[in-house]
Amino acid sequence: MAKRRKKQKDSLIDLLVTAILLLSIYIYIQSQSVMLAISTFVFMVGILVLILNVVISINNQKLLKSGIIQVDKMKGSEFEKYLGVLFRKLGYETKVTQSSGDYGADLILKKNGKKIVVQAKRYKKNVGIKAVQEISSAKLHYNAHEAWVVTNSYYTSAAKELARSNQVKLFHREDLISWGLTVPKNR
Repeated sequence: MAKRRKKQKDSLIDLLVTAILLLSIYIYIQSQSVMLAISTFVFMVGILVLILNVVISINNQKLLKSGIIQVDKMKGSEFEKYLGVLFRKLGYETKVTQSSGDYGADLILKKNGKKIVVQAKRYKKNVGIKAVQEISSAKLHYNAHEAWVVTNSYYTSAAKELARSNQVKLFHREDLISWGLTVPKNR
């Protein structure tokens, strides 16, 4: 998913640069002035670079506010505790399970009479089917209503397929960023 977005952004930038180049050629054809065409091209590329820098800066501020940069540096056990705090702020009753012998659930959440088991995966790579298998078993073991896998990364296509067939909800990087931006900071 992240690669697809990067390709889309790169394609958009290529399209904008091409449009600027075509505008410069049009100006040259109309004015027969090489200097005017070059000046237009340089000016428009400068504006594009400025806009891109503003967009990148806004995105970086969003990432900092969401806490995702700190999440990416956490150990697995720290990530589990972080999720416990995050879900508590989101209104869930939370319990972080013991690190070994947890039967596949790192957290147990309760809200509105529902019990939810959560497998936390703080990964640099995409999360595979093992996490889905573990949380599916944990759902039965803990007699939970729902099973979730939460990661700071993304999922393989096999993990997505298995999650669909096992009614496991998958939450990824953008979900964490969104939650980090929406939680009340003073609770």
